[in-house]
Amino acid sequence: MTEAFSLDGLKSRMHKSITALKDELSGLRTGRASASLLEPVMVEAYGSKMPLNQVATVTVPEARMLSVQVWDRGLAGAVEKAIRNSGLGLNPAAEGVVIRVPLPELNEERRRELTKVAHNYAEQARVAVRHIRRDGMDLLKKLEKDGDISQDEERKLGDQVQGATDAAVAEIDGILAIKEQEIMQV
Repeated sequence: MTEAFSLDGLKSRMHKSITALKDELSGLRTGRASASLLEPVMVEAYGSKMPLNQVATVTVPEARMLSVQVWDRGLAGAVEKAIRNSGLGLNPAAEGVVIRVPLPELNEERRRELTKVAHNYAEQARVAVRHIRRDGMDLLKKLEKDGDISQDEERKLGDQVQGATDAAVAEIDGILAIKEQEIMQV
């Protein structure tokens, strides 16, 4: 028995690729504060490394400022150190259990680097969508070869797969354009 073809399944996989792209792009610093900026930060706490969001609350009090409210006073130093050493180019300032993280202005060179990174993320998402399309097309060819579907059905379903692929790639391009504009705004 060969596996069944599901256009909805392919669309769902394509949507997951787009969601992953959105997550990756949300981590890119655009000069505007976003609580998701600190999501990759891991803190040395209680004898192991923990995500920042498990030891503190991150809020955005101003456009260029993050505020990190540490739940355990003893971890304030570890959280400050983790943010400083995260490679995000941030310089936190502790005030008791509250750590203020000002976001510096981005210079033109750094903005261009960030757009290149965004383009790489988008290309990875496009490649993932194309792989999903290839999987679907290969399955259709196999079903047609095995006699499970007719040649006309294979063409019709193939066109639908291509349409879903085109729509997903167009959505990726739109997301990239918005992020690029966000990064380059001065």
